[in-house]
Amino acid sequence: MITALIFSAHLVFMLVIFTKKWQDESLSSAFTNLALLIILFAVGWSISTSVVKIFVDSKGFGIQFDSDTISLTLLSIAEFFFYRFYYRDDKPATEAGTEK
Repeated sequence: MITALIFSAHLVFMLVIFTKKWQDESLSSAFTNLALLIILFAVGWSISTSVVKIFVDSKGFGIQFDSDTISLTLLSIAEFFFYRFYYRDDKPATEAGTEK
């Protein structure tokens, strides 16, 4: 269940970034950002799985929190801080002349 929640959150985030980039910049920029998100997710999950398997048994801490779920959780935390830094300058567009 936790894994499904994490995948759903990633899917929603990808849709939000795709739509935002498509509206603010262009369709090619939206696809480029989508590709970046997919690649970082795949590579990050592989790396976090390798690190978690060093410290945690494959059974993890229970039925719902196995080693794959732990690695996805660590990946999500790392991605949160990375994307917060990466998309920091993306502010909502304001009308000309109303900005302070």
